[in-house]
Formats: sequence, C-alpha cells, structure tokens
Amino acid sequence: MTEKQSPAVLLLADGTICHGKAFGAIGTTTGEICFNTGMTGYQEVFTDPSYYGQILIMNTVHIGNYGVKDDEVESSDVKIRGLIGRNLEETYSRKLAKGSLEDYLKANNIVSIEGVDTRALVAHIRTKGAMNCIISSAITDIEELKKKLAAVPNMDGLELASHVSTREAYEMGDAKSPVRIAVMDYGVKQHILHCMVDRGAYIKVFPAKSTLGEVKKFNPSGYFISNGPGDPAAMGYAIDTVKEILKEEKPVFGICLGHQLLALANNIPTFKMHHGHRGLNHPVKNLITGKSEITTQNHGFGVDPEAVKKANHVEITHVNLNDKSIEGIRIKGKPAFSVQYHPESTPGPHDSRYLFDEFIDLIKASK
Repeated sequence: MTEKQSPAVLLLADGTICHGKAFGAIGTTTGEICFNTGMTGYQEVFTDPSYYGQILIMNTVHIGNYGVKDDEVESSDVKIRGLIGRNLEETYSRKLAKGSLEDYLKANNIVSIEGVDTRALVAHIRTKGAMNCIISSAITDIEELKKKLAAVPNMDGLELASHVSTREAYEMGDAKSPVRIAVMDYGVKQHILHCMVDRGAYIKVFPAKSTLGEVKKFNPSGYFISNGPGDPAAMGYAIDTVKEILKEEKPVFGICLGHQLLALANNIPTFKMHHGHRGLNHPVKNLITGKSEITTQNHGFGVDPEAVKKANHVEITHVNLNDKSIEGIRIKGKPAFSVQYHPESTPGPHDSRYLFDEFIDLIKASK
C-alpha cells in the first residue's frame, strides 16, 4: 500500500462497511462475496470461469508477490468481478513473471480493494453466510452505494454458464485417438481439458446450449460435463441434455457444476450453501477405496444429501470430512460418475487426478 492510492469502500448487503485503498482498475463493481483460503495459485483462481459473477476475498495476507505469467490461467481472461485483499502486492520477486498483479488487474478492468482485515471479513461471512457486495473507488457516498447494491440479483436462481461458455466448438488432442470425449462447456477450466488430452484423449469442446444431435456428430466414446458458475437448478437446458446423454449408455464424468447437473438429471435437487467451499486443502474420503485425499474446491451450491441417500439408483462415492457434504456419486447400472471438487487441482495437490485415469479406463473398457 502506498500513500498515492485512492480510497476505496466495500459495502456488504447486511450493511457491513470496510474502508481500504484502491488497487487495480478504478471504478465500481458488484457481485456475490466469497472467499478462498489458498496461499498460491491466485492467477489460476482469478481466471476460473466458476468464479464469474463473484467478488473474491483472498484470505492469505500477501497476494501478488510472485507476479503473473501468461500460461498460469484457466481461461482467456479474469473471471472474478472484484478482488479483496489484506496486502495486494504491486512488486514481485519471480524472474519468470511477465508483470505485476496490479497491471494484470488493470488490463482486465478488475476493481479491487486492499488494506481490509480479510481474516475478520472471512469470519463474518462464515457466520452470516454468502451475500452480495459492492466495491467502489469511484463513489464514496454510502447511500448511493446501497442503492446500486440493492439492484444486484442474488446468485440463487441465476444462470451464468452460458455467459462463460465457448461460442464456437473446438478440438484438442490427437484426432487418431480411439478415446473421443465430448466436453459440454459450462465454464470448463483449461487444465481439465489438458488432463484428458495428456492421457491420450481426443476432445471436442461444445458450447453450453449445443443439442445432443450436434454433439453426436463428433461420434464421442464418452461425455464430460464441466464445471461452471451460477445456480445449476436454473439450467433447464443443460439438465435435459444430461438426461439425453445418459440414455446413450456411454461413460459420463462430471466435475463440480457437472456433478450437480448429473444429480439434477437423476431427480436429486441441489441447494445454495451457506458460504460454499473454496480453497486447496479440503479433505475428502473416497468411500470405495477408504482412502482420503486433499482436494481443490470452488462451489457455492451442493447436492441434497438426504435426497441422495434415498435414491436407490445413486451411490455416494465421496464425502467431505469437514461437513459430511456429498463430494461424489455414481449412477448404478450406468457408466456415469461425478465429483463436487476439482481433481485437475490447479492450483492444489494432485491427490485426485486418478479420477481422469478412471474415466479414460472406463471409456476404453466400454469400447
């Protein structure tokens, strides 16, 4: 923080006000507030399409101290609506970095605030729950900010996946590979695609609202249902597509939003979580193997645990060891499974990448 920085204000929907200093672009931004406890991988987090529509608190005291690089991204640009930090660093030490965090945020027009007690703010959200907020380094009048904040729609019931999906289908990998995976892009992270291509798959990524008829022209041997932002229950088009995909009797793998869509396609409801799971150290137990894994997570919705337990055709495969929430399911009698967390783990530990191996093996076995 320097003396030259402009003042900035953070206002939460419950009336909480935090004063700090401007960082990144000057302006006003709104969205649902959430937090990530990871110490590293901030650039990958900022470019994750699942964060679209949200203002992010990075709980670690210093963010930006190793700069940014062109290849440490999960999409073409920054997807968060705004950033909140204790110390957002303009200077960086890594020689391989191509620029500073502040220049990166300015280039992507991301309004941010620093000098905030992020740990106290995270504790507040853990108690009160997720809510909308507004950051401004252009407006200081609290009453005016309250009016702007009141007009922001709630995340519950908001369809956002189509806003971040690819507009045109594209392909990756070896076209001669017998493993052909159709990826339904609801906000897919690039490293998820690389995890499949690196295992020899040939993939085609389809826009969110593609019909199954369009997808089947690719002649896929398996289907991947991607992560993404927003309320899964508001995605009737995607739920219908997943239902149709399941009738194909081909292997299906879903991650995060894809996990929720697989559940909804099997008449299992989802719900808005109190404050969600976001970070790099969430413990999950694999009920099939009995082993635990440390996982990367980013979700504000979950699958109804009571409904899953009552569904005779669905098996729970993974549970969160912190709150016992559902972290994985598979459909009995069908080659379809999903997890709520992110096994590509960028950033995070690679404990869960075996799931990509299982998906590829399932496709090979089905052929």
